[in-house]
Amino acid sequence: MYRIEVKKSAQKELSQISPPYNKNIVEAIDELASNPRPAGAKKLKGSEAYRIRVADYRIIYTVEDVIKVVEVQRIRHRKDAYKT
Repeated sequence: MYRIEVKKSAQKELSQISPPYNKNIVEAIDELASNPRPAGAKKLKGSEAYRIRVADYRIIYTVEDVIKVVEVQRIRHRKDAYKT
């Protein structure tokens, strides 16, 4: 079982997402605790981060297998997900 850590910036992004999507995103994040690399997760090029899709939103996160931590870094609409 992995521990989930959500950065403050990601929490803020999540709070700005409308309720029907918000609930699905929270459920997807909770599922990362038992399976940090679910079917459909993709490793991002040039980074140690992964992404999963929830409707039109992307959850960008990193996995630390040694200490069993999943850190959610960004939660954004797909058009903005990869902009820094």
